[in-house]
Amino acid sequence: MASLSNVFKAYDVRGLVPDELNAVQFQAIGVAVARFTGAPTILVARDMRESGVALAAAFALGARSEGADVIDLGLASTDLLYFAAGSLDAPGAMFTASHNPARYNGLKLCQAGARPIGRDTGLAEIQAIAEALLEAWSADGPPEPDPAALGALDHRSVLDAYADHVRSFVDTRVLRPLTVVADTANGMGGLVAPKVFEGLPFKVEILFPELDGNFPNHPADPIQPENLVDLQKRVLASGADVGLAFDGDADRVFLVDEHAEPVSGSLTTALVATSMLDKHPGSTVLYNCICSRVVPEVIAEKGGVGVRTKVGHSFIKQVMADTGAVFGGEHSGHYYFRDNYRADSGIIAAMLVLELLSVTGKPLSELLAPFKRYAASGEINTVVDDPAGVVELMAAEVEAAGGALGTADRLDGLTVDRGDWWYNLRPSNTEPLLRLNVEAPDEASCASRVAEVQETIARLLDA
Repeated sequence: MASLSNVFKAYDVRGLVPDELNAVQFQAIGVAVARFTGAPTILVARDMRESGVALAAAFALGARSEGADVIDLGLASTDLLYFAAGSLDAPGAMFTASHNPARYNGLKLCQAGARPIGRDTGLAEIQAIAEALLEAWSADGPPEPDPAALGALDHRSVLDAYADHVRSFVDTRVLRPLTVVADTANGMGGLVAPKVFEGLPFKVEILFPELDGNFPNHPADPIQPENLVDLQKRVLASGADVGLAFDGDADRVFLVDEHAEPVSGSLTTALVATSMLDKHPGSTVLYNCICSRVVPEVIAEKGGVGVRTKVGHSFIKQVMADTGAVFGGEHSGHYYFRDNYRADSGIIAAMLVLELLSVTGKPLSELLAPFKRYAASGEINTVVDDPAGVVELMAAEVEAAGGALGTADRLDGLTVDRGDWWYNLRPSNTEPLLRLNVEAPDEASCASRVAEVQETIARLLDA
């Protein structure tokens, strides 16, 4: 079937291989990206998933059949691909399914300069072109490319240049000996983190550094507490100052403090925001709509200008371009930097935290203590038949109450402010899930409010 609607998401392509994605589809997508961008050169990179080799090659062939030259960066993290798209000023295609299990793969795209390509900025057009090609190819398959018309294929590494770029965000002269444990979960952090930390005064231990897209030790999804257990044990056993947990394509990072306590993406956003506002006083800082209230509070206390955004990298990058924001953070562990071509990078965020630990001489738990003002549920995911429909039912219920159930906004899904607590309910952009986030003054009230919202959802579904 020519339809790609099941795999083209709000800001990327993602699905099961070969059930939902295959090489022929990616050859068509490669043609579509070349036509849409009109670029003379396109960058291609992939994570450690076994299926990525064939899928990336098919995409490259499609792009080259349109006359575009392709630079194959080989194995890379997503943030390295964005750096290459910025520094080489060419569109980029990153083959990855991020934190998803081994059978998944996908594609993240950007324009030259690492400008985002999402549904509203080109992804829908690319989908339409690819679907038309697949329909035309349905009888005989893709045509044999004319060798004389193929663009060139070059292989290049930018890993060393990227490591230098990451280190440029901190003053390496102030760094002091710290013990760091990094769990790369057999993902691309195992390639990037050792190169970035090379030559710095840190004692670094990498857990599961071997690149293996089957994830033999645990899933590369650090937002799930069970996937932090190995890191937590090692932090305590080694007396480490900090633990770093990267996802599969290593563009996200989650922190574990010296007591092995996980640090939420919101608290990390607040902490990194303080560093960036010290370096760039009065700047604009972005935070997404499921971040803790502590984030805008800290931004304002540091003299910055906070701007709330939708969830998702393509949305945030566009707002960053529009506002000139110096930094942006997401509760999910994505951290965006203006001077990183407005792209996200977990390893840059980690370096800024290590710089703060070095300069202040304080343990991470002490640095974070002033930010622990509220209790959060974390993201609660529920499989439902129609996630968007549930959001609409809840929105109608809140509106009909005329303010008795709080004030709502629709920036992303439904956010309801209930005074001393709030919640956000939204459909996942990448999976068939309903996502709920709740924040309240303390753990007991947070648990109570989660139950209240869930009971309402259940009642609406049963009606």
